[in-house]
Amino acid sequence: MERGYRVIYDKLLDYYGPQYWWPADTPFEMMTGSILVQNTNWRNAAKALNNLRTYLDPELIARMPVEELAGHIRSSGFFNIKAKRIKAFMEWFGSYDYSVREASKAGKDQLREELLAINGIGRETADVILLYALDKPVFVVDAYARRIFYRVGFNMPKSYDAFRKKVEEAVPGDLQLHNEFHALIDEHAKAHCKATPICEGCPLFNFCDRRLD
Repeated sequence: MERGYRVIYDKLLDYYGPQYWWPADTPFEMMTGSILVQNTNWRNAAKALNNLRTYLDPELIARMPVEELAGHIRSSGFFNIKAKRIKAFMEWFGSYDYSVREASKAGKDQLREELLAINGIGRETADVILLYALDKPVFVVDAYARRIFYRVGFNMPKSYDAFRKKVEEAVPGDLQLHNEFHALIDEHAKAHCKATPICEGCPLFNFCDRRLD
């Protein structure tokens, strides 16, 4: 099974090249963006980040009234809810003096537990933050990963954590691999493995069972 995961990774990397994710200038911008992109596309989240750019400092946002924050991020959708989630996230980040370096000193399991305790931070968002801001090797399970792995022919667990652990156990401990893997899966799902797939030219074509039901 390890070989199967590595075949997917290697073929996607060879086809698309390194993705240099996450698309943000700083770890704090990345973490904020991971909340803004919930239930929307990156284009809308990026607009909200751009509107917020003058204030992209954790201490400024921590002091900002939630109503003002919501006004800056309207383009992300569900902006009142997301403003409250960002404020809740700031409370957690403040416990590490708003320092990514300090937070990164904690273990992956501890950080994941803490992030999941924050209102509005689910497993996918927590793992994205762990991977792209806090440099913890973790496989991010999203709808694209489920779609691609199913179509290729892998029978993956339904639960998020069981799916994640299955991949991590097969390809353990490699931060750079998991960093690229998630980005490559995202790119492939947009370019070829769409809801209605474009199989012609697909880099996984000869490896794929093409389960489309």
